[in-house]
Order: sequence, then structure tokens, then C-alpha cells
Amino acid sequence: FRDPFFEQFFPPLTYRERVSGLGSGVIVDRDGLVLTNEHVVRDAEDVRVTLPDGRQLKARIMGQSPVYDLAVLKVDGRDLPTAELGRTGDLVVGEWAIAIGNPFGFLLEDPQPSVTAGVISATRRDIKSDASGRGVYKHMIQTDAAINPGNSGGPLVNSEGKVIGINTFIFTRGGGSLGMGFAIPIEVAKKVLDEIRTYGRVRQAWLGMQVQELTAELAERLGFSDAGGLVVSRVDADGPAAAAGVQRGDRIREVNGEKVDDAEDAQASIYGAGVGDVITLELERGRRRLTVKITLVEVPGRGGRAP
Repeated sequence: FRDPFFEQFFPPLTYRERVSGLGSGVIVDRDGLVLTNEHVVRDAEDVRVTLPDGRQLKARIMGQSPVYDLAVLKVDGRDLPTAELGRTGDLVVGEWAIAIGNPFGFLLEDPQPSVTAGVISATRRDIKSDASGRGVYKHMIQTDAAINPGNSGGPLVNSEGKVIGINTFIFTRGGGSLGMGFAIPIEVAKKVLDEIRTYGRVRQAWLGMQVQELTAELAERLGFSDAGGLVVSRVDADGPAAAAGVQRGDRIREVNGEKVDDAEDAQASIYGAGVGDVITLELERGRRRLTVKITLVEVPGRGGRAP
């Protein structure tokens, strides 16, 4: 009886439904540490890890980072198979790449993972948020090895079987693979793994300053002859930037040796940097050129021990 008069006396019915999700992962430590994507376990109340031999182990989320879309799980078990981690610094476009995971695993009654082969199509791809739908991904590995729903969080390995990336998302029109899959480089995953293993979280690094893009209008107002780069708009008195000598009004030309013209350039140049890392800035102050080194510290008030 869809009568608006009576509906005001009877509030609409609500219900909860248990929704299951599925993704892949890779065991990277004999202590039972598992790397996967953060979006695979996001808002999960119960996590189970199924091994290729059919064993199903209860897992707890040790830590997760929405910024890097990575999570670390902990499972308890014996004789756990582990994967060897490789490196991406010497990847060559055109070399073999193998994606491992459980695509459409909910349709199969087999715990054995699937393997698809392809090549490294490109490296150091930066994906904008409107393309990935979740965030900004930097320095991604692109491959044409088929990656489908359920593959997220699984390993991308080289011809030697070493993990070089964590499969994360694809470009698609209808849900299937178009030959454009992307994996988070293993170096980024290693940093997240080490942070969570040591501190129970990924510590948020802090520079202690704010910057803004130097537009033509702002450059004219501040007395610069041209636009481009970033200008320091605020320096926290007790922050690492102030300790390194950065001043309000300084113009940033380069970050870690890379020219910066906007905030995205700067973000890309320090992507993956963590607490304790050193950032090198090339500054312009009046007619002088300065080089300063800033040691990143944790955001104030975010301290704590690992659980």
C-alpha cells in the first residue's frame, strides 16, 4: 500500500546482508605474511586465505594503506609456500611477465591458481584518479598478461618466478581484460611490508611545509619573471623543512633531481618516500639557487607501537 500518508507512520524496512568478496594474494614470509591489495580486504569483517593445497586459514589484517592500495595479512600454518621477491629496476619492456591469481574464482571449485603470460608493456606508468576510479597510482608496471576480476592482489612475476609487482587493476569496457593491466612495483610493496611488520602501520611522512603551483598570476604578484614550479606558502616552525632552511616564498624548481612544474610532478618525484628518507630540493630565492636536504619525519601525533 504505497500511500504517502501511511508511510509517515511506518518507517521503511532495513536489512543487512553478508556480502562476500574475493581476491588473490601472495605469501612472502614463512611467518605467514601475505601481501594483497587494500581494496580486496577493505571493510572486511572476516578474512580467509585458501592455499593451493586446499587448506583454508583464518587471517587477520596486520595493517593496510589506502594510499598505496596495499595490505598485509597474517595467517598461521605449517609448511607455508613462500614467493621470492625480485626487483623492478632492471625490467625491460618486452620481457616476459606472468600474472598469478584466481580470476573469477567464485565460479570454480578448484583452489589451484590460474596463470596467464604476457610481456612488460611499459614501466613507471602514472595513472590518474579518473582512470583508475580509486586514487592516484605512480610508477605502475603495465602488462598485457590477462588480469581479470579476482586477480587483484596476486603476484606479477618475471621469467625467473620472482615477484616484481602486485596486480591491482585493469582498463576494461565490460569487465574483461583488454590487455592493459597494471601492477604496483614490488619495491613499493616491500616498503609497506617493512613498515607494517615493524610499526603495525604505514607511518605518514611529513615535510613540515605547504606549497602551491606558481601560476602566471601568482608569479607576477610575487615578482617572478616566469611561471612554473612550486612556491612555498607555509613553513611549520618545528618541522623538518624549517630545520633544513626552507623559507616561505621559496620557489621549488626540482625535487630529487627531477624538474617540477606542478603538484603532480612533485608528488611523483617523492612517491614511495617514507619516514627517515631524505628529499633534495632545488630552490630559487631571489636571484640565488639553493640546494637543501629534508629528512622526512612522522606526522606529529601519529606515533605508537606496533600491536
